[in-house]
Amino acid sequence: MILLSTIIGAIMALGVIFIRLKASQKPVSAKKIILPPIFMSTGFLMFVVPQTWVPLYEAAEAFSVGAIFSLLLIKTSQFHIKSDQIYLKRSKAFAFILIGLLVFRIALKTYLGQYISVVQTSSLFFILAFGMILPWRVAMYIQYKRMERNLIHRLKFQQTT
Repeated sequence: MILLSTIIGAIMALGVIFIRLKASQKPVSAKKIILPPIFMSTGFLMFVVPQTWVPLYEAAEAFSVGAIFSLLLIKTSQFHIKSDQIYLKRSKAFAFILIGLLVFRIALKTYLGQYISVVQTSSLFFILAFGMILPWRVAMYIQYKRMERNLIHRLKFQQTT
């Protein structure tokens, strides 16, 4: 069960890397930044099932670790303006950071799997992933809005000159 969940997680992570690299070729919008954590938050419905419950302090630790990991993603997510539209800069480090995080998560999952159930381990890693995506997307949204204001000012200035 642990091996299967690890393989599925690795495939999903590689999918995220591929999608993220392709996304840098299209303009960004506030909706594209905000929607992933909203969609992901539906995963918290798993906690309706008692077997997925973990102590609150463990959930807080998992979220905190995710928030710390998000700093790497925040650092490598920058925007630029091209053809009067906002694009996400493709970072060479981003794919390596995601792969490194994946390897670390797999190692940690294997270790924790010895002490807690697979279902609870999955719960903790979902919380960790949410703790990583939420601060990252909030930071991206703030940066995007700043860039959007600059773009609007620039376009207004170009119209008046």
